[in-house]
Amino acid sequence: MDSDFLNIQDLSQLLRIKPSTLYSMVEKKMIPHYKVGRMVRFKRSEIDQWMEGNREECVDPGEVAKKVLGPVQRHKIDIDRTVRKAIEGTRGRGYTNPHGNPDQVKGLRKGVLNGTL
Repeated sequence: MDSDFLNIQDLSQLLRIKPSTLYSMVEKKMIPHYKVGRMVRFKRSEIDQWMEGNREECVDPGEVAKKVLGPVQRHKIDIDRTVRKAIEGTRGRGYTNPHGNPDQVKGLRKGVLNGTL
């Protein structure tokens, strides 16, 4: 029997959502429905219109980003020059440990050099 009205189970299968979600939507009057006593029914044509009304347009994330960020100015960065400058800035600077020599082990107020006991 192909009826124009659907029950909760039929609509749940059609929309692939849980019956409990449909009951919640009915309670909040978010979906068009009919109540006959305690039974809830949905008219197929109204559900189709409701689904079309809930349709979301697809958007290109790149276009949205361009609108949000505005025109982006790209600066050309000379990576080689930046690396050379960083290397030159560290030349002559050795490792300096703020807590003493790195090869000195300290414990119980006794210092051991080069890790030997």
